[in-house]
Amino acid sequence: MATTVVGQRLSRVDARRKVTGTATYSAEHRVEGLLYGVLVNCTVARGTVSRIAVDAALGHPGVLHVLTDFGSLRLAHPVDRIAFYGQPIAVVVAETLEAATHGASLVEATYERQDAVTDLDAAGIPSQTPADEPDYSRGDPAGALASAQVKVDLELTSARENHNPIELPSTIARWQDGRLTLWDKSQWSQGAARTVAGALGIAVGDVRVHNEFLGGGFGSAIQTYDHVMLAAFAAREVGKPVKVVLTRRQFFYGTGFRPASRHRIALGSSTAGRVSALTYDVRIENARYQSYTDGLTDLPQFLYGVPNTRTAYRVTPVDVQSPCSMRGPGVVLGNFALETAMDQLAHELAVDPVELRLRNEPTQDEVNQLPFSTRKLRECYETGARRFGWSRRNAKPGSRTDGDLLIGMGMATASYHNNRRDCSARARIHADGTAEVFAASADMGPGTTTSVMQVAADALGLPASAVTFRLGDSSYPTAPLHAAATTMASVGSAAHTTCNALRTEFVRRAVADPNSPLHGANPADVQVRDGRLEAPGARDSYQEILRRAGLPSLDITGNWGPGDADSKISTYGYGAVFAEVSVDPLLGLVRVRRIFAAYDVGRVISPKLAHSQAIGGMVGGIGMALLEGTVTDHRDGRIVNASLADYLVPVNADITDLDAAFINTEDPQADPIGVKGLGEITIVGVAPAIGNAVFNATGKRLKDLPIRPEALL
Repeated sequence: MATTVVGQRLSRVDARRKVTGTATYSAEHRVEGLLYGVLVNCTVARGTVSRIAVDAALGHPGVLHVLTDFGSLRLAHPVDRIAFYGQPIAVVVAETLEAATHGASLVEATYERQDAVTDLDAAGIPSQTPADEPDYSRGDPAGALASAQVKVDLELTSARENHNPIELPSTIARWQDGRLTLWDKSQWSQGAARTVAGALGIAVGDVRVHNEFLGGGFGSAIQTYDHVMLAAFAAREVGKPVKVVLTRRQFFYGTGFRPASRHRIALGSSTAGRVSALTYDVRIENARYQSYTDGLTDLPQFLYGVPNTRTAYRVTPVDVQSPCSMRGPGVVLGNFALETAMDQLAHELAVDPVELRLRNEPTQDEVNQLPFSTRKLRECYETGARRFGWSRRNAKPGSRTDGDLLIGMGMATASYHNNRRDCSARARIHADGTAEVFAASADMGPGTTTSVMQVAADALGLPASAVTFRLGDSSYPTAPLHAAATTMASVGSAAHTTCNALRTEFVRRAVADPNSPLHGANPADVQVRDGRLEAPGARDSYQEILRRAGLPSLDITGNWGPGDADSKISTYGYGAVFAEVSVDPLLGLVRVRRIFAAYDVGRVISPKLAHSQAIGGMVGGIGMALLEGTVTDHRDGRIVNASLADYLVPVNADITDLDAAFINTEDPQADPIGVKGLGEITIVGVAPAIGNAVFNATGKRLKDLPIRPEALL
């Protein structure tokens, strides 16, 4: 079918609802008889609750129940002891939010404390090799490093980061006839249904989760946390619907985070700039009760053609909540170490950083010896360098000034695996010629509702105004989690496949119907445009086909999955990120002047939304590089800066000139619509590009994130 809607610079189809306040988020649904639940959080990092006093709370006007016995729940952590500071120990249920909040403040607990360790760097805490991240080696990395003509050996750190989307974690739970309905801020409604069903000991089919609108997520709503289960538990216990919304401070304790990390990376190279050896050791903080890992070693193993490579991944279990995915999970940290080391090597060799990377481009994926589906990284370097003005960079650190400010340019490579998963979709055409497509996906901000609609419209041969993509309901056809840059390749491909099948079914009916003007036509000759089925000399329409059949609508459910494609090809997205910064040497302040990035992410379905995604990723990368860091008081595990007043995130004043371009390419080997994931890669590469620019400005190689002013003084 001819493409007419894909590639258009459309605004979000739900934009008006969002900006006028008519989009209904999880906490905003009106449910009859609603009560309010507020969690009471513990104030120790390890131990047990020896006594909990609830009489004062129950005596407060409006407070109806104080629930403290969670023994019937199956949660990710133990319910009979405290595993981390802020773990819920009670739920106060009241007629109003104000009563529940004050009632929660009246609950008093005493504890039997145990010695707790919340510091990743505390002495005597043994680290572990996670089962799903074994040590990796190819060639002779130790020997190659020892014999290398030029060596770089760096130790780097990154602070813990907490997700801070504007919408807080929120859940409304209602039971009717033994079945549970949740309105929940979730990036995976069907995963939430399974988790809640398991926690409560009920059938998955008895749980339905709605999540049509999400006010950001960044990974914080992939997993289903205590507040969701406790809202459902409280609603069942009190026999009425209950709403639980975490405060911003509770958000820091109640969900996971990007774990703090410690890195050591060494590169060995010839004087000609051919990297022959790479070793990378990384360690992250973990909870004692649950192991979490992500792709920290992915890019050090994969990104460059290094014949002798070794990586080792370790986790250190301490008394904290379990970490979780955060935008660019793992990859963004491993890439920070790798790209900082590559920039330092370029400096040691007196080779342009772009040229060094080009000299080490691989011809295949050396981890699994597979060919690349597409890898237009060279074009990314060329486009990015030209558009950014990289040729104006002075390689000598500290050589460029603007008044009293030092000016520097830096760059870094970005990459992220093209994740695709099995997905289903249902497509329906109505008698009025409009169409709907359904899948249990979510849209936390990238514009999924719009981009999937564009794919479906072209597959059905309909204008954009005639097609609606429905998501946000666990009862819809099965879809993967809305994370890991998975959605467009998976849900979009399922919508494409299903809509093609539905269009084909209409064509089949038309050519087989003696009353159709297309009767007897060759199906291959039938084209569909604006809902009209056309062949030489004849025309029919979706509306007429349904009218003759006496049908109000016709629908088909279809499936798509990547099958064994990942055993045959290596499919990644790629990018080149260029940054310019100013540094005030008297105050140590770093300001990002501009960032430009060029990406190879396959076919771009919605250019306007893709550009928005790139800008959002850059903003997140600025936060990671210069601002964001969670501070813990290790005496008790309390997070010191658990508020937007104290946990710094980029604001408008921090953002200046951000831009991105996309290399014109498709990846048909990966999926039928030729896309590669975009949501994660846009943050990857930003922090090291900024750090490398700071080095170019000052000559100081800063190896700790975020970059603090005091490190430059």
